[in-house]
Amino acid sequence: MTHPNEALFESGKSLPVIPSCEHFAGSEKLILKAFEMQKKLGPVFDITCDCEDGAETGKEVEHANMIVRVVNSDANPYSMAGVRIHDHSHADWRQDVDILVPGAGEKLAYITLPKSTCYEDAKTQIEYIQAKCKEAGISKEIPIHVLIETHGALNDVEKIATLPWLQVLDFGLMDFVSGYQGAIPAINMRSPGQFDHRLIGAAKARVCQAAIQNHVIPCHNVTLDLKNPYQTYKDAERARNEFGFMRMWSIYPTQIQAIVDAMKPDFTELEDAQNILIKAQDAEWGPIQYDGELHDRATYRYFWELVQRSHFSGQKLQDEVVKRFFS
Repeated sequence: MTHPNEALFESGKSLPVIPSCEHFAGSEKLILKAFEMQKKLGPVFDITCDCEDGAETGKEVEHANMIVRVVNSDANPYSMAGVRIHDHSHADWRQDVDILVPGAGEKLAYITLPKSTCYEDAKTQIEYIQAKCKEAGISKEIPIHVLIETHGALNDVEKIATLPWLQVLDFGLMDFVSGYQGAIPAINMRSPGQFDHRLIGAAKARVCQAAIQNHVIPCHNVTLDLKNPYQTYKDAERARNEFGFMRMWSIYPTQIQAIVDAMKPDFTELEDAQNILIKAQDAEWGPIQYDGELHDRATYRYFWELVQRSHFSGQKLQDEVVKRFFS
């Protein structure tokens, strides 16, 4: 029987299937703690080892070398750790790449580029990463994540979304609001303002549209309230259902499960999706009737992506689905 990856996507690209949560950690202690959580919860979230805002200043070389060491260590069995390097205007961003790519390029899950001010900033950094990969003999494309957190990057977001190796567009709320120099009150860095303020809402919608139409995952900003997992859950739920974000940042351990839970597909829809895919595969991916409705490859693509994302979120799937599609 033909696998859905072969049957359903011959005519075009699909969105990457990656975890819905990305947890930031800026020190060796916090990175190792995140790896321990990953082992406990399973491979349902990525870890971003931070060379930028979350890291100590003045020790850039030592910090980058530490990340190389921990990413390559047995503490990282799932190889689900990426890195955020310094921005294009920082003197050390090339140094970050020179250390990280030859040292850990085969195991890095992605590289995040912050504070781009325009398309050219991101393009320059990506081209340097590509050249360093070639020079170091790295056999894979390292996925690139670009932070949209400046007026210039938002202005160029449709172009940025077409860059090579791009996997994720991240929305950076705090720097974005700060860039308005008081025109947007600071209260809108929190909910409900971060969703209801017209300028912020328009920016988030634009990032999601640019990402999805270019087969890139849109990722939502952090929740500042660290001690209230329910607030994180509600923020992730609104980001997913009202804007189309398919991933969200975590900056505190209790936020991880809240984000994963909020972004899981609806249970009833997941049950229908699994039943439809089994019946569709039995029909060699031709049209079928299910529960009085007609389904064909257009809906199969939707349901297959839903099932894959459920699998990445740790949701239990039917044994027959696991056997047919994930064994």
